[in-house]
Amino acid sequence: MATCFRLRSCLALHLPRTPPSRVLRPRADYPVGRIRGYARGPAGLSSALLRTDGFVGGSWLSAAATFPVHDPASGAELGLVADCGVPEARAAVRAAYEAFCSWRGVSAKERSSLLRKWYDLMIQNKDDLAKIITAESGKPLKEAQGEILYSANFLEWFSEEARRVYGDIIYTPAKEKRGLVLKQPLGVAAVITPWNFPSAMITRKVGAALAAGCTVVVKPAEDTPFSALALAALADQAGIPPGVYNVIPCSQKKAKEVGEALCTDPLVSKISFTGSTATGKVLLHHAANSVKRVSMELGGHAPFIVFDSANVDQAVAGAMASKFRNSGQTCVCSNRFLVQRGIHDSFVKKFAEAIKTNLHVGNGFEERTTQGPLINEKAVEKVEKHVSDAISKGATVVTGGKRHQVGKNFFEPTLLSNVTRDMLCSQEETFGPVAPVIKFDTEEEAVAIANVADVGLAGYFYSQDPAQIWRVAERLEVGMVGVNEGLISSVECPFGGVKQSGLGREGSKYGIDEYLELKYVCFGGL
Repeated sequence: MATCFRLRSCLALHLPRTPPSRVLRPRADYPVGRIRGYARGPAGLSSALLRTDGFVGGSWLSAAATFPVHDPASGAELGLVADCGVPEARAAVRAAYEAFCSWRGVSAKERSSLLRKWYDLMIQNKDDLAKIITAESGKPLKEAQGEILYSANFLEWFSEEARRVYGDIIYTPAKEKRGLVLKQPLGVAAVITPWNFPSAMITRKVGAALAAGCTVVVKPAEDTPFSALALAALADQAGIPPGVYNVIPCSQKKAKEVGEALCTDPLVSKISFTGSTATGKVLLHHAANSVKRVSMELGGHAPFIVFDSANVDQAVAGAMASKFRNSGQTCVCSNRFLVQRGIHDSFVKKFAEAIKTNLHVGNGFEERTTQGPLINEKAVEKVEKHVSDAISKGATVVTGGKRHQVGKNFFEPTLLSNVTRDMLCSQEETFGPVAPVIKFDTEEEAVAIANVADVGLAGYFYSQDPAQIWRVAERLEVGMVGVNEGLISSVECPFGGVKQSGLGREGSKYGIDEYLELKYVCFGGL
């Protein structure tokens, strides 16, 4: 737990308020506040929320260099963002540390009120925030709108949880003593977030941290920094004190050194990261040297099991929701479809029909679009590699299987049958719109295939057999299970995995505990 004392370096830290950040500079033929246009009309965006500087100590902070952010749908440059490095990261940590010394003493009721104001502002600006997500990530606008509501709900939830941090009184064997258990905020939390949910992954962490009395330094993904900076603008409007919420965007080139700086800074008490297992291991190594508290939501390889007793139509609907949301780019997306022999052919046929009928690839701002682009060409190349490997080893392409004609970052929703366990798509997380189907015979076989992965974030299965439901739910080695349900995320429920899918839980009443330290006080002489 951080102890507040004045460092000499902190005394010298003065971050003057600079003029409002540069807004994205639109093309001359578009009105102010519009980044770019599409065939079906321009996407109007609020210039007040489009920030390009870092946000440190309540001020917009420029950097010596900038990096470009691109539209994944067209490849066009959206704008240049401050490329913060180690000096800016250190400054943000010091600002957060100084703010923690006072924020920790703010009453739970007041912290609750400020988080609620932040939530209210998100709801008031939900349409503009959603357009920013679609602009920088390519996510279909309807999905982006859903993410903003999900994101805002974390602020609402933790505004309420802030007032429910309770301790304990323990009656010891000695009559003249009492044991007290206090819960106190950890200190400065470094929050490193991914591009696939550029708003919700921030509020799920930051809402809990601020509710507990911690302050934060957010390093957003280089592909999607605008959402984090828009949240900073709203936090400032809500009255969140300077230094409590800080954002340091940086390029991929500087991400490694900035991440290391955050994980090794002695003023940082907590690391919260969502991203790949490989990167999580690197950050864990850095954090280990100073024994920092960590919570990590890492990669998944979710099985989706369909037993013979399942309702096929329900299973297909669940598969569509679980697999193709955000074009397959979520950590809880189903990655392996295990279908029992007796129902296999019927499931594959109906699944293929649903894909062809209901999924429409296109630009995220087009109303008909359900499948936007992948985040970049590297992501598309990985999907291509998995599909070509499967085909070379005997898999059958039922539908899809190649890049979509809309653009280089688009890939056709793909269904593969005759998939075997030696194929890459059975062994690695694809993170794209590919559904490989593996046929199995027995429950034991399905559970064994599901559990062979070294990660365990989410798992899904469909069955109408009550006894089987209990057995499989308890035997699946994952942190979250969807039973006859393809969408499992909710602010009220704990989110996290087992094995190499991470440490700790986010959301729910348990999420705030990740930012609290237990202190035992022995009160004697009674």
